[in-house]
Amino acid sequence: MNPQEKPVFVQGTYNFKGKGLEAPTPVVGLAYTVPRGTKSKLVYFRAGQSSDEMISLILLRDKKVMRLFPIGMKSAMHFPLAVTEDLPADSHLELQIAAPEGTVGTIYVDLGFIESGPV
Repeated sequence: MNPQEKPVFVQGTYNFKGKGLEAPTPVVGLAYTVPRGTKSKLVYFRAGQSSDEMISLILLRDKKVMRLFPIGMKSAMHFPLAVTEDLPADSHLELQIAAPEGTVGTIYVDLGFIESGPV
């Protein structure tokens, strides 16, 4: 790895209750902002979930949908090269979840970024 590159991980386990597939809700505590003077790239995205329903994780960049990640019932996925474009400084990423109304479960999320700079 280039000495000007630094790995950053956003990880966690989060409980959820679905409000409908058309009503995504934020995954509280799961957000990342690219530091000033750097750029970043999302190099991997792994997620799993425990419910009996298919859910969708929605990656937002500056409050706009960037990618959708559907995850089947009681399964996990690794999404290689989830985002191929560079994320400029001050970009804010957050994750939302959409699940059928009343569905309860836990999601397991592991996001890996590479920050590089100065830009």
